[in-house]
Amino acid sequence: MAASAGQYFWLGNETHKVPVALFALNRNRLLARLRANKDVQKNSIVVLQGGEETQRYCTDTGIIFRQESFFHWTFGVTEADCYGAIDVDTGKSLLFVPKLPESYAVWMGKIHPREYFRKKYEVDEVHYTDEISSVLASRNPSVLLTLRGVNTDSGNVSKEASFEGISQFQVNNTILHPEIVECRVIKTDLELEVLRYSNRISSEAHKEVMKAAKLGMKEYELESLFLHFCYKRGGMRHTSYTCICGSGDNSSVLHYGHAGAPNDKTIADGDLCLFDMGGEYHCYGSDITCTFPANGKFTPDQKAIYEAVLRSSRAVMKAVKPGVAWPNMHRLTDRVHLEELTKIGILKGNVDDMVKVHLGAIFMPHGLGHFLGIDVHDVGGYPEGVERSTEPGLKSLRTGRILQEGMVLTIEPGIYFIDHLLDQALADPAQSCFINSEALQRFRGFGGVRIEDDIAVTANGMELLTCVPRTVEEIEEFMAQGQASTRSADPIASEKFLN
Repeated sequence: MAASAGQYFWLGNETHKVPVALFALNRNRLLARLRANKDVQKNSIVVLQGGEETQRYCTDTGIIFRQESFFHWTFGVTEADCYGAIDVDTGKSLLFVPKLPESYAVWMGKIHPREYFRKKYEVDEVHYTDEISSVLASRNPSVLLTLRGVNTDSGNVSKEASFEGISQFQVNNTILHPEIVECRVIKTDLELEVLRYSNRISSEAHKEVMKAAKLGMKEYELESLFLHFCYKRGGMRHTSYTCICGSGDNSSVLHYGHAGAPNDKTIADGDLCLFDMGGEYHCYGSDITCTFPANGKFTPDQKAIYEAVLRSSRAVMKAVKPGVAWPNMHRLTDRVHLEELTKIGILKGNVDDMVKVHLGAIFMPHGLGHFLGIDVHDVGGYPEGVERSTEPGLKSLRTGRILQEGMVLTIEPGIYFIDHLLDQALADPAQSCFINSEALQRFRGFGGVRIEDDIAVTANGMELLTCVPRTVEEIEEFMAQGQASTRSADPIASEKFLN
């Protein structure tokens, strides 16, 4: 891991080198916000607790460890059961690592001295976790700033640092969370480089899947190929979320792929495949959805719906820039979808009137997109003062913020034919009057189309991080070439990796 220009995280081969300086810069950004906060006392110390090693239920089988996101953002530490502290006044960083028993050397590997971790993570001091109380007490802090706040996506509360002896300190657990969240919302250039890498590898993995798709395969076979490519070529041991590999009617199930529906359908002729998958490198994720015909050729109806979604995607990309309100991008998407569904003949009447009765939410019940970073649904969507809409569709939008340079988001419009929602609309006179029931019947069992790209907001617009075939023509041509080249070869073995 060592390098003359500083330490970095690197898994060798063609994987990305993540400089440890990325996390030092994050700490400095946090310190700048805290020092500007009038409620932060002199001689305050930030204390964060890292993720803990866990086992599967009551067994001794370990679950593959992934670092807690706030701790990773601040220190970039890959090991479990650590703590970190930052002296707000001096900027000094302290890492606390567990004191390992001798048996560790037998079962788990070498026990490294503290100096190893100090060099590896370029922090000022390293101590053992059982010393945290005495080490912090020796600095005589006025207050410990600990992390406690609600994740506006999950509704869950972040893990607040706790250790034996903390009761002797003055603790404030309200100041830190909003400040560190705001830091995480805006990505640095170093963070953007990791996100570009995660997107590049995940985009290539999606292309491998598209090339390898064949009728009669199980959905999970293509999930497996995606996971294999991301790990083998990209060093991505983790994905950003559970892979969604819906074919046929499953493509209308927004969070398909869970334990009750584990990507286990056989892909049939005429199916659309909606594959929503993203790899994660050093905790920085990606979130990409490709929709394509299983047999490599769109039907006229599939083409019409796909191009409707593509038009809304590109309309949003054209409109994105600093100062734009994200809910307005969702409204733009809805309007484009309603216009296109009217052209197709599924809807009839005045689009403005359709908007008033929230008809767009019948076909796209989820939000247009969300922040992306160390978490796939990254933090900061609804800070204090930003209210969540109660309108259908918009109430599922994961952020209501005004866009700023450095934000990274997904743009993921979709049109779905979900029986439950369609039946509700047909039973509602205010909505059913716009629906051509005969035309709609043709789309029962169609499934859905989602097109999801990751973007970074720039000074004058946006940067597209995702690179996959997107137009109908590109997809059909790409799949035709891919199926011809992989008839007798393993796609991983035969495909030259693209840098």
